[in-house]
Amino acid sequence: MKIATWNVNSIRARLPRLLDWLGRERPDVACLQETKVVDDQFPFAEIEALGYRCAVFGQKTYNGVALLSLAPAADVVRGFPGDAADADRRVIAATVAGVRVVSVYAPNGTALDSPRYGDKLAWYRRFRDWLDAAVPPASPLVLAGDFNVAPADRDVWNVAAWRGQLLFTEPEKEALRHLAGWGLTDLLRRHHPEETIYTWWDYRGGAFHRGWGLRIDHILASAPMAARCTGAAVHRDERKGEKPSDHAPVMASFD
Repeated sequence: MKIATWNVNSIRARLPRLLDWLGRERPDVACLQETKVVDDQFPFAEIEALGYRCAVFGQKTYNGVALLSLAPAADVVRGFPGDAADADRRVIAATVAGVRVVSVYAPNGTALDSPRYGDKLAWYRRFRDWLDAAVPPASPLVLAGDFNVAPADRDVWNVAAWRGQLLFTEPEKEALRHLAGWGLTDLLRRHHPEETIYTWWDYRGGAFHRGWGLRIDHILASAPMAARCTGAAVHRDERKGEKPSDHAPVMASFD
């Protein structure tokens, strides 16, 4: 079983690349973020033509998540309990082949002096509360998405430049650690404990070609799924070429 995540940064802009990647890699489940379309404008026909089923939770212009699966997706849940009708579309969960999979797009936080930074930390607390209430710790669970946090020094290209900056502040890192403390393993780091790995490169300043990246896209797994994981990798080549997303896909394989 292969489970992947990709922040496509507009599914309409990235659709040809997405279709090509799906056709080549054939993940059993693909978690997408920043689809940036309302549900009735999602490109169902093009993706379903490749054999995928689509569970979507979209939003005009901003945010939006989706979960594509080759097998049927059951028990689809969109958002957190108690969300307002106009809440950001950031989480969609479903059970595929006995595994609970969650596509995650965490808030960016905007700026350290913005109210949205505090909202980001509060969102992480809600996420952990939701896991505590909704998912038994021993169950097969995978969270895959753009978490908008680089967890450790080796996850940023220049520690001195990024120290205390958005995406790499101590409160953000602690929020991600608290979420992972539910019982989650970072699969990329499990298989590549010391390797320099990035998943996001700014569009500006030639960041990709200079190697100025951050690792903010993660696949986190409960103990049963971590035990089944045989490998995890970043598909870095998807950041190359014409009209790429600023994120590369991440994929984990399970026996």
